[in-house]
Amino acid sequence: MQLGIIGLGRMGANMAERLRRGGHNVIGFDQRPEVSDVNTLPELVERLAVPRSVWLMVPSGEATEKTIAVLAELLTPNDLIVDGGNSNFRDSMRRAAELEKRGLLFLDVGTSGGIWGLERGFCLMVGGKVEAFQRMEPAFKTLAPEDGYAHVGLSGTGHFAKMVHNGIEYAMLQAYAEGFEILQASQFGLDLRQLAHLWNQGSVVRSWLLELAESAFAKDPKLSGIRGYVEDSGEGRWTVLEAINEDVPAPAITLSLFARFASRQEDSFAMKFIAAMRNEFGGHTVRML
Repeated sequence: MQLGIIGLGRMGANMAERLRRGGHNVIGFDQRPEVSDVNTLPELVERLAVPRSVWLMVPSGEATEKTIAVLAELLTPNDLIVDGGNSNFRDSMRRAAELEKRGLLFLDVGTSGGIWGLERGFCLMVGGKVEAFQRMEPAFKTLAPEDGYAHVGLSGTGHFAKMVHNGIEYAMLQAYAEGFEILQASQFGLDLRQLAHLWNQGSVVRSWLLELAESAFAKDPKLSGIRGYVEDSGEGRWTVLEAINEDVPAPAITLSLFARFASRQEDSFAMKFIAAMRNEFGGHTVRML
């Protein structure tokens, strides 16, 4: 099939390449002219055969909002917009309703796979109307590994599923991080790469994340070249907010999010406060600057 892809960053470029390898006709657009097939969004739309299919892989929020607004003016009824980024599911529900008034179809596709997706495939969680899903299914089959894509429900459900997926990822990463820190701090001088590899051989904690841990330890056994500063891209926060909205206890995901906040503090005022109070009430040792 023919489709346009907007956003040729690490994931978007790999998706375009995987689609081309699968025999699809892909026209790519990016703000960087050196990687684009066209110079403007109007040119992209002009080169696509009707009914058009355009897949967005741009940052969530304002960038996605502006791009969809421009496309809505350029496209014609029965054309299809796919948002494969990490948009908030409530934004996706709103966008689907607004585009439907224009006669345009919309799919929200939670996409997981990262930079490894080109070779291993991307896991795709698709929300939207069935007819839109069926139109894009040839592309989904090419992008995903076997059983790696599914229509999960109406508009918003694809990004909702991806949001919770990423919240779970936060907690999993935090559990591994704490475990490996205990191992590293022990008196035994353990080989962390060896253990990451070992645990992937039949252990109940085996996972692709452990494969990546083994790779990281092989490159830098003590991770001495990496600063312990961890960003969050939004999905963890949204997952915690939805847990609150639905009265669902989610302590592991919530605390893993807060741990990321803590990683960004050079010198926590809260910890300074605790140290000062311990010194005041008990004369405990305080490390002064």
